[in-house]
Amino acid sequence: MWSEPRIGVYICHCGSNIANTVDVEQVARFARSLDCVVVARDYSFMCSDPGQELIKKDISDFQLNRVVVASCSPTMHEPTFRRVCQEAGINPYLFEMANIREHCSWVTENKQEATEKAKDLVSAAVNRVYYHQPLALKEAPINPDTLIVGGGIAGIQAALEIADSEHKVYLVERTPSVGGHMSQLDKTFPTLDCSSCILTPKMTLVGSHPYIELMTYSEVEEVSGFIGNFKVKVRKKARYIDEDKCTGCGLCQEKCPAKTDSEFEAGMGKRKAVYTPFPQAVPNTPVIDREHCVYFLKGKCRLCEKVCEAQAIDFEQVDEFVELEVGSIIVATGYSLSDPSDIYQYGYKKLDNVLTSLEFERMVSSFGPTDGDIKLKDGSVPQSVAIIHCVGSRDKNYHEYCSRVCCMYALKYSHLIKEKIDAEVYQMYIDMRCFGKGYEEFYKRISDEGVNFIRGKPSRVTDRAITEEEKGKLIVVTEDTLLGRLIRVPVDMVILCPAMEPQADAEAVSRMFNINRGADGFFMERHPKLDPVATTTDGVFVVGCCQGPKDIPDTVAQASAAASRVLAMISKGKTEIEAATAVIDERNCSGCQFCKLICPYSAISFDEEKEVCQVNETLCKGCGTCVGACPSDAISLSHFTNEQILAQMEGLLV
Repeated sequence: MWSEPRIGVYICHCGSNIANTVDVEQVARFARSLDCVVVARDYSFMCSDPGQELIKKDISDFQLNRVVVASCSPTMHEPTFRRVCQEAGINPYLFEMANIREHCSWVTENKQEATEKAKDLVSAAVNRVYYHQPLALKEAPINPDTLIVGGGIAGIQAALEIADSEHKVYLVERTPSVGGHMSQLDKTFPTLDCSSCILTPKMTLVGSHPYIELMTYSEVEEVSGFIGNFKVKVRKKARYIDEDKCTGCGLCQEKCPAKTDSEFEAGMGKRKAVYTPFPQAVPNTPVIDREHCVYFLKGKCRLCEKVCEAQAIDFEQVDEFVELEVGSIIVATGYSLSDPSDIYQYGYKKLDNVLTSLEFERMVSSFGPTDGDIKLKDGSVPQSVAIIHCVGSRDKNYHEYCSRVCCMYALKYSHLIKEKIDAEVYQMYIDMRCFGKGYEEFYKRISDEGVNFIRGKPSRVTDRAITEEEKGKLIVVTEDTLLGRLIRVPVDMVILCPAMEPQADAEAVSRMFNINRGADGFFMERHPKLDPVATTTDGVFVVGCCQGPKDIPDTVAQASAAASRVLAMISKGKTEIEAATAVIDERNCSGCQFCKLICPYSAISFDEEKEVCQVNETLCKGCGTCVGACPSDAISLSHFTNEQILAQMEGLLV
């Protein structure tokens, strides 16, 4: 049995956040009257250095062995105060926190009611901490190898940051080449730098770096384990070309008779069944697409095999599975563009010369399907172009969030159109959101180039002319909110700016890596302000547009941040593991495995020999799901015992 509790209680003013609504002095006086409370104080900012030192001094002066802090959400500062207790010689699990900001002062303006509720919460915390028991802190070693999933600019940046510190990186990319969406861009805003000029050197470095094992045309199949010790199964899809023998001469692609739409060209151009996605691809080894290859479809052809002097074609190749062991994982799976054909009123795929932003990006690219020439479907040069913002973004019928990059790349398109063909350009927008460094200046520059800005969201795009001027044109019908009237704008070409949205397989990826998703479908970080790259699964990080829409600078910064977190773990060599975990009493376990099925962290396994379930304490996050679900009452949760919870409830009712 532990020694008689000596409890210190500290009520935080949180500046005026709490003190304006809660009578903190009265709550402190109330706390002094509670059993086993030796000292109770109120202070302006308990989380500040002086506030922390106050707790440490009282622990020494009053021989405190338990501490209660009534302040903000435990999500914010429970680790802070646990560390204070530990530094003062008290087990960190002999600490309890009462949330009197979010649960009291921020939910009412009635000072008396807020004060009374604060007293109840403090009473509950004191009752609960009486029954707290010290828990042993555990540590796990960190495997220094890292897995990065996704070979866009986010994955590339993170891989290079880690590999440059001479630690092994496995970079897995599902397509035949790294580069992601950035490789499809012509120029980048606001500096108008050539996208390929920026990206290609990094791609080349990733392909040749001695500490990076590049695994393109590959997908992660299974993930198990925990922080510091993940086991990953990767499927390396058959290329049907021997990478070691292939010289990249391109003769197989030249002679291949089968063609299909090019994914890289956004359907604006064709590729062969034997192909590299684009000239600068890394690795520059072709892939045979068996869905369009004549040999795989009809059993004959093999022309590529006949012309390949290096004898690199191998139709007998099969998918290969590779087992990896890594200490941390960075997920950088990117985004998709929404399909604007669902927004039927804009005429995409129904009217000629209505393009998406990515299709126009490929058209205007110097190495794109038109060699950079801006053309209509009939081959003529457009004299007028409308660019429609927020197609599927900021719309409660599709996606309520802002896709962030649309305003800026729409401005970039205006400049490129003016530069190449000097056509009349109409920007149709809800608001111009030019938030980044140099972005507002870029907006002003484009404004000075004679671009027409129409503030209003278009209702439809049609080819039904009602005047002579509109004949043979696309007519954008929109409200001009600055003029206060409906207008019709006849143009030759319409460019839509679709919403950025999560990848189609985001749900499957979230389950594989135990990552939460927000209401918008993107992966959720542990904390939007204090921990924007980590996830609730320790050792797994999210970066780039899989976490939410963002531009290239923000993506690169986030990738570097995740790399620094990984390197910090590697440098430390070990990590602390949550001690408040589930415990299974094998004497009562019936082996029904219901707990295993519902555990959100895959922390429970079944022992076939003993026919009972067991908890992997390293994976367990102490969520308590299994405790509530166990029909045999065989599971308890350290730090959340029945005795502690009942005592807390009784404290609320005093």
